[in-house]
Amino acid sequence: MSVIIFLLQLIAAVIMLPLHILHYLGIWDSFMKKYFPHFISKFCETYNKLMNDQKRSLFSNIPNFSGPTKQLRLLEIGCGSGANFRYYPRGCNVTCLDINPNFQRFLSKNQAENDHLTYESFVVASADNMMSIGDGSMDVVVCTLLVCSVPNIPAVVKEVKRVLRPGGAFYFIEHVADVNESSWISFFQKVLNPSWKLIFDGCSIRNTTWKDLENAKFSELNLRHITAPISMTLAKPHIIGYAVK
Repeated sequence: MSVIIFLLQLIAAVIMLPLHILHYLGIWDSFMKKYFPHFISKFCETYNKLMNDQKRSLFSNIPNFSGPTKQLRLLEIGCGSGANFRYYPRGCNVTCLDINPNFQRFLSKNQAENDHLTYESFVVASADNMMSIGDGSMDVVVCTLLVCSVPNIPAVVKEVKRVLRPGGAFYFIEHVADVNESSWISFFQKVLNPSWKLIFDGCSIRNTTWKDLENAKFSELNLRHITAPISMTLAKPHIIGYAVK
């Protein structure tokens, strides 16, 4: 089976050769950095409609994690266009972090439409190295559809635990590898992942993110595997939940 997968990956790589050349020359990456925020902004509108019930249910207990001052401090890593703002409780202080500064225009639009929140700052940094965020300075960290594109997931989780105060919570929704390794979805994830990562700005459909969360030794981990009601079949396997430091 591994030989078949390798041959199919090779065929896909040949088909995608022009993009691989552009990637090697740095042209494709430069283009994606400017184009990707437009794609994500449109994609998240559709994604929110399909995942609305799951998001509302997941984020409903965020107020329970307000700190001693009752002023909830929330950090969203990989904030993108700000598609999650509508789900956050009134009055919480939101810090936004994303590695791509080109999201700023789309972020500003969603900030204006969600004036029930207080916005602290927009930090340009990678989620696996956000040293400008202080230790224990956040009550809640939120991450949705981010770690698929970050090479070092354990480093992201380590940073999340660092910036959370004791008793703070980390909320996540991520697409992952199919847990059933013998399924057709798993087969095509393995075949198409190299090309998928190239097309979708480093996004991987083979991450086993739930294992990284289990290994992080949170004091409490509430995690479910779900099949997301989205049209992109290879990205349907999801994990959703929250962890408490």
